[in-house]
Amino acid sequence: MTTKRIVLSGAAMLISAIVLAAAAQRLLQPKYMSDVVEGNLIADYYESNYTHDVLFVGDCEVYENVSPVRLWEQYGIPSYIRGSAQQLIWQSYYLLEDALRYETPKVVFFNVLSMKYDTPQNEAYNRMSLEGMKWSPSKVHAIQASMTEEENFASYVFPILRYHSRWSELTADDFRYYFGVEPNFFSGYYLRADVKSAENVPTGRPLEDYGFGDVCWEYLDKMRMLCEEKGVKLVLMKAPSLYPYWYDEWNEQIVAYAEQHGLVYINFLEEKLLAQTGIDFATDTYDAGLHLNVYGAEKLSDWLGAYMQEQYALSDRRGDAALDAYWAEIAERYDAELARQLQNLEQYGSIHEPETT
Repeated sequence: MTTKRIVLSGAAMLISAIVLAAAAQRLLQPKYMSDVVEGNLIADYYESNYTHDVLFVGDCEVYENVSPVRLWEQYGIPSYIRGSAQQLIWQSYYLLEDALRYETPKVVFFNVLSMKYDTPQNEAYNRMSLEGMKWSPSKVHAIQASMTEEENFASYVFPILRYHSRWSELTADDFRYYFGVEPNFFSGYYLRADVKSAENVPTGRPLEDYGFGDVCWEYLDKMRMLCEEKGVKLVLMKAPSLYPYWYDEWNEQIVAYAEQHGLVYINFLEEKLLAQTGIDFATDTYDAGLHLNVYGAEKLSDWLGAYMQEQYALSDRRGDAALDAYWAEIAERYDAELARQLQNLEQYGSIHEPETT
């Protein structure tokens, strides 16, 4: 065999190995369709139209508590939620930095609950927050800031290093959604129609130290300065979730920070604001006060829409043909998913269809 043939043969074998590894990697990576669907939240953003006047950034207290469809249908405000499960503040910062590569919203809301965490927490949550990001310096820095001691950077570059042992755990979803997943969300919102009232919600146990970690203040500063640089109004918010408990001592620190830097801070746990929104924890939560259901999310969104139009003079963009068509498709899916969940609740007592045997 000639040298040229040896080189070509070696190149062909290498290319084949790469293709097979890529195919195996795609099969083995979780698809997040039937279980832990939140794993697809981050990637879903890149399918949007990047014409959002408002971005919400944070953890489940935004992606389950605010309805962008309601903001559009009632106020003509296009918005998106860049949120994921237990999204840490540095992840929120880098996701915002990433989003500002594609668009410049007028207002950004950041939910402050994640200030309570000043160290990486959990690999599974890291994966759901980071794997869906497109590669950029923002993703690199987010991974570096988020990795636990047991993780390594290479497994984010080549996820097969992390998921190579999933062969025995593969399900029909891994084959059905091999080439791509179906949309589960509505401009970053996770819709739930079931109701479980909040009863006997525990109060917080005393803490030895109520101070937020230095790294949290560092990233809040970075978020504030990034918004200032881009000409974006940053609003701090605490969603109306009863648990995890939001301590008065934590709240006082956010109030002081907002006053120091001329920021707006809205704490929806205040009795006055709860009354204004009309949220009722007997009917407007699906998990006893941790998150709002769709009825609570729409009430909160109604308050936010009116507030933003008054305070930030956001235009009603209904009547723009392209936006009307874009949001009509999202609203149609939203209504269909709500109808599906209500039917399943009536028929099965659950928003999910029963598993077939």
